[in-house]
Amino acid sequence: MHVAHDPAAPAEAPIGFDDFLRVDIRIGTVIAAEPLAGARKPTCKLRIDFGETIGVKRSCAQVLANYAPGDLVGRQVAAVVNFPPRQIGAALSEVLTLGFADAAGEVVLARPDVAVPNGSRLF
Repeated sequence: MHVAHDPAAPAEAPIGFDDFLRVDIRIGTVIAAEPLAGARKPTCKLRIDFGETIGVKRSCAQVLANYAPGDLVGRQVAAVVNFPPRQIGAALSEVLTLGFADAAGEVVLARPDVAVPNGSRLF
């Protein structure tokens, strides 16, 4: 699987609905954000509250081109919560924070238009 940042890239091959249901995408609120020192690309360490069932998880996201760390605190974000953790430099990323590429190829975070309870699942 590849990650396409090109809006003209073709759609991926079709998957079954059961495959989609296996990807657990939830909403959480950023409770802390700071730059990740030593990262190859400007990266932000996030702590995201996904509510009582999932709890607080860490994420590393390359979002600093469009967001200052202080502006992220209090913002709801969407993330995949059932991927295995990944080591990103000196930090462990437990969830994959989701976004789209802007015209310059920089990340714009995916989030709901209206606040929803932390832990709400995408369907």
